[in-house]
Amino acid sequence: MIIKSSAPTARSLQPPPLRTGAVRIASIDVEWTKNYRIKNGQRPFCYSVAWLDLPAHGQPDLADVAFEWTSVYVQEPGEMDELIRTAAATVAAAAETSRIVTGHQFCSDLAVLEANAPTDAVPRLQAARAQWKARRDADPDESHYVDTRFDAGHLLTGKSRRLVDVCNELGLDVTQPELLKVTMPAWHRRWVEDGNDEGRERVSVLNLRHSLSTAYVAAHAAGLGRWADDGLNVNRLIAEGAKGAWGWLENPVFTNLLEDPCPSEDAALSPSKAPRPQAKPPTSTR
Repeated sequence: MIIKSSAPTARSLQPPPLRTGAVRIASIDVEWTKNYRIKNGQRPFCYSVAWLDLPAHGQPDLADVAFEWTSVYVQEPGEMDELIRTAAATVAAAAETSRIVTGHQFCSDLAVLEANAPTDAVPRLQAARAQWKARRDADPDESHYVDTRFDAGHLLTGKSRRLVDVCNELGLDVTQPELLKVTMPAWHRRWVEDGNDEGRERVSVLNLRHSLSTAYVAAHAAGLGRWADDGLNVNRLIAEGAKGAWGWLENPVFTNLLEDPCPSEDAALSPSKAPRPQAKPPTSTR
């Protein structure tokens, strides 16, 4: 597997040390291929986690708060089981070390992971799904889940709960240049079939953007963080926090977005988060 992280290589898959008195948010996002024509046609191939440690009191400007992160991507499709084991361990570590574990429609990520999981990874994923289901009855002072698709409505006036729309309404610039001309599945295929590094890097950055922006929404929803009225450019924070991790971060298509917050109302959505297309009604043979 290809592992990128803000942490040293030796502990890239471990949670970062927790500062004394800090409240930790762990945000996880999974990408997968979609094939509704076959059972369990959704196959995970990439995930990331963003770790955000915040003071227990006050609302710091999140533009000034450093974050830690790890990104995992399959080197080849046969590594899916190992990716799922790693993701399951990350989810378990997040629950053990974080006050808030978050994701955007995280129930779908967990369901896809469990549907494809090797036997030894299933218990951790089942435990996570049970915690997600019980999140609204959980003690807010103990480790619990916040799902930003379903639990941030008190911040919003718009109807859409797509992550890009939630972020845009709240003033988070999450413009996704990776999807301007080519879809996420197409970029992934270019990596799997042709070894195209740019395809993999684009998807990795897209995925990390999902994790980090979800962490910011969860922090805001919990009253633990804020940003300036003119918005927060998440791409700029990724460029700084993940500098050197991927060549895509130096591409002019990406760097052109770093000057000013400019939320895009037409931001594309990663297919793993897009609504499932409605099935066509059966055609009569008579």
